[in-house]
Amino acid sequence: MLDRDSIVAVALTALSLTMTGASSGALAHDESKYPDWSGQWLRVLDGGPPRYDTTKPIRKQEAPLKPEYQALYQASLNDLDAGGFGLDTHYACMPTGMPRQMSGVSRFEFLFGPNVSHILFEDMTLAPRRIYTDGRDWPKDLKTREPTFVGYSLGKWLDTDGDGRYDTVEIETRHVRGPRTWDQTGMPMADDNDAVFKERIYLDKSNPNILHDEITTTDN
Repeated sequence: MLDRDSIVAVALTALSLTMTGASSGALAHDESKYPDWSGQWLRVLDGGPPRYDTTKPIRKQEAPLKPEYQALYQASLNDLDAGGFGLDTHYACMPTGMPRQMSGVSRFEFLFGPNVSHILFEDMTLAPRRIYTDGRDWPKDLKTREPTFVGYSLGKWLDTDGDGRYDTVEIETRHVRGPRTWDQTGMPMADDNDAVFKERIYLDKSNPNILHDEITTTDN
């Protein structure tokens, strides 16, 4: 499990987006209830590679790996140092899956709807995320479904400052397909598809061009 304060910070690029109006006969969607997260988002460029905790080097993220996974990770690092790819399969265009696809590896944008929101990625190997925000519960047959790299996500919008407009979304994602690695160093994750990802996404209070995604992952 990563520390709760592991943060992905991404910066807004100059590209702006235009939202199309609802078609005739469709239910009205009150955009004023939702935050202005328009445009494409990219990780804050600090000279380092994409990573969860930008205060630490990519090889010092310090996830508390069990001994068997630490051994796999060290072997992956050794292979990278020898010129190989380690355990990372993204070089072969395999999807990174959650949570890695939210670590700033690709530009992405948000599309908000009254019952479901989407996160779309510029990298074609990253599937769009669908986040249900209509108050539904987990499907009873979720365990029998084919898992996907993005998993199944339930979200809840929050108005934390009471101004009548949502400013934060909390998301829980389950049923994510393995095998996966945490990052490009090949840090391994369990292959049992039982990982749970909890996110809290919100704008920086002092800079509206900075978006924070706090991710807490429970993985075997």
